Amino acid sequence: MLDANLTAQLKAYLEKVTQPFEIVASLDGSAKSTELQNLLEEIAGMSDKITLRTDGDDARKPSFSLNRINGEISLRFAGIPMGHEFTSLVLALLQVGGHPSKLAQEVIEQIANLEGEFNFETYFSLSCQNCPDVVQALNLMAVLNPNIRHVAIDGALFQDEVEQRQVMSVPMVFLNGEMFGQGRMGVEEILAKVDTGSVARDAAKMNEKEPFEVLVIGGGPAGAAASIYSARKGIRTGVAAQRFGGQVLDTMSIENFISVTETEGPKLVRAMEQHVHEYDIDVMNLQTASRLVPATEQGGLHTVEFESGASLKAKTVILSTGARWREMNVPGEQEYRGRGVAYCPHCDGPLYKGKRVAVIGGGNSGVEAAIDLAGLVKHVTLLEFADTLRADAVLQKKLHSLPNVTVIKSAMTTEVIGDGSKVTGLIYQDRSTEERNTVELEGIFVQIGLLPNTEWLKGTVALSKHGEIEIDARCATNIPGVFAAGDVTTVPYKQIIIAMGEGSKASLSAFDHIIRS
Repeated sequence: MLDANLTAQLKAYLEKVTQPFEIVASLDGSAKSTELQNLLEEIAGMSDKITLRTDGDDARKPSFSLNRINGEISLRFAGIPMGHEFTSLVLALLQVGGHPSKLAQEVIEQIANLEGEFNFETYFSLSCQNCPDVVQALNLMAVLNPNIRHVAIDGALFQDEVEQRQVMSVPMVFLNGEMFGQGRMGVEEILAKVDTGSVARDAAKMNEKEPFEVLVIGGGPAGAAASIYSARKGIRTGVAAQRFGGQVLDTMSIENFISVTETEGPKLVRAMEQHVHEYDIDVMNLQTASRLVPATEQGGLHTVEFESGASLKAKTVILSTGARWREMNVPGEQEYRGRGVAYCPHCDGPLYKGKRVAVIGGGNSGVEAAIDLAGLVKHVTLLEFADTLRADAVLQKKLHSLPNVTVIKSAMTTEVIGDGSKVTGLIYQDRSTEERNTVELEGIFVQIGLLPNTEWLKGTVALSKHGEIEIDARCATNIPGVFAAGDVTTVPYKQIIIAMGEGSKASLSAFDHIIRS
């Protein structure tokens, strides 16, 4: 089942296994069970420390668990973890086999000290680039604490469960049978939800920190570049981010990052994070900025306050909070978010196999989403507000060649409708005739651009009419010592490589400000 290259790589990884464990498969007579058994036999044949059993009796078939011989660890995959989840499988094999985690020791101890019973279930799709972070985080937590159990479930393979539990967006996590969370989560985010005192403890630690010379707010490409350039100057640098990587984590394919022919967002973020950690940079995750208090005098300290209750002081601040998916802001959108309203076609598309969906937006993102979804779903209706599509000509040509796609232009979506539990359709108004029309469907994918994360800055730094931070050629804002970079600013062309350049420029400008103050 594995090609020669994957086989060689996996065999090399499995040489790191130090503790014996067994794979227990629960199978039936289906083709997928046969496929899974073949994969597990290949894996077991690569290491004398792995034993395969096929007498499992789990209700989900095909599935398999990874068990330490002493019974202290048990985690399960329901389905065949290939695609984006193959890395999750490899890491699970290594970690159950005794290979140490790269987590900070204090985080490992925090996980090990959790008390109570935690039975997690994560629904994923093989094409979801957000899902592996959640699966890997919960698998690792299950390895570190015997009170934690985790099952990773391929939603496309267990459609009856998906329908019953109304899983319409992945990753979706249940804890002890109740909805726990949706969307990308790492170990830190999960711990913050189950260990309720961790937020206050982290805030207290932040409040005790000495002032930074450069404090970067945001951990996307601009923030990462800014922090690296600052640290290389040998000055005290901190990064406070809601989630390291920002929107890049939600980007499926990147083909215009110069010198890298093709990569994926999460892979690029891992490389950025690794690069940042090569320097003495204080990275503080899960921190949402709530207020900027500018220095009252030239050369004074700026203060940034956070929703957690923490605050940090710095000589200079670089604002790189990026942007988020723009919402339609129509009735029903929030009510049915995650229950038929989605923003990531790559992640959630497989859950709508054989169903009817709409894509809102006729730019490149919208047309690409419609093309991708057309290969999975029964029918795609693309609605564009303008009277022409804005996507590249080559994408439009491909779109119009697809038999199961309908394009409606001059269409203003006015309402998302549903039955109380899930989406059943949408209403749009024809902007030419003002006629209102209803489209019956099961899913809506919103692809209408980005919105800058600047609400917390209103009344402090100057913002454009679009809410972007106004900057000059040196990335300076209207406040001395406060700079900005990336998608959150007025710089045109929101691209990863441009954000990195702007972050670097902002850092150099901050350094110049420091030495001249």
